[in-house]
Amino acid sequence: MERLINKIREEAYVIDNRIVKVDHFINHMLDTDLVFAIGKEFSEKFPNTTKILTIEASGIAFAVATAFHLNHIPIVFARKNASLITNNNVYSSKVFSFTKQTESNVIVSKEFLTKDDKILIIDDFLAMGNALEGLISIADQAGSEVIGVGVVIEKGFQKGRDKISGRGFEIHSLANIIGIENNIPIFR
Repeated sequence: MERLINKIREEAYVIDNRIVKVDHFINHMLDTDLVFAIGKEFSEKFPNTTKILTIEASGIAFAVATAFHLNHIPIVFARKNASLITNNNVYSSKVFSFTKQTESNVIVSKEFLTKDDKILIIDDFLAMGNALEGLISIADQAGSEVIGVGVVIEKGFQKGRDKISGRGFEIHSLANIIGIENNIPIFR
């Protein structure tokens, strides 16, 4: 998506040739026009989606924008804090955050995913593929069909795509950073 790539080129900054900071339009403060354009792109790529699965918190805005363009389909987000669910009737998976260097147990209540769901997984970043693997595991536990993965920004040089696409899932990333040189992202 050229618009997103240009925004990253013009406004993002990079820390230590590895962390791409897009807090002021993707993660912390949102450029809502861009968010809804991203949602439209995902909805056009995966029109047969019946439910969107994401992880709190950064994926939620893109999931909402995509659901809007898919006639307001439901969104389920995996929670990172098990104490927020009061029973043990959940699907769960461990997810390691590359950026934060922490592991979280993510959960989804079993009542929200079924074997009849055609799931589109959406996330803001694909780096090592850990969050996506966790979400795929949750969908697998529910018996849901994952029809694709939508990623806003892919760090292609970190090989997360190989981990996910090796399982046969279609991945649609809107900006693929294949390297970083002198703290400047290089795009595919």
